[in-house]
Amino acid sequence: MTHSKSFHQKVLQIVKKIPPGKVTTYGHIATYLGNKRSARMVGWVLNSQKYNRDIPAHRVVNRKGFLTGKMHFEGPDLMQELLENEGIKIVDNQVVDLKKHLWIPEDID
Repeated sequence: MTHSKSFHQKVLQIVKKIPPGKVTTYGHIATYLGNKRSARMVGWVLNSQKYNRDIPAHRVVNRKGFLTGKMHFEGPDLMQELLENEGIKIVDNQVVDLKKHLWIPEDID
């Protein structure tokens, strides 16, 4: 299954809009783009941007708030540090109070 370049660009546009102090999930982004089953593709897009500081990929977590993408950052603790610097508490690689910090892409329009 391949997605067009526009899928890639749309993912990046959405991630750029996640406000500091908020997170969203791979699935929320995929659902917003019309295919809730492509959450893994969202992760692959973000992994391709791991050195791009303009893309706040640290603000995307799995559906339960786990920092599943942390291994793609420049150190094992960088994703957590970036989130904590924005006021998000992390315990055992998971966002504490995900509901409080959750940003849903439907909010962008």
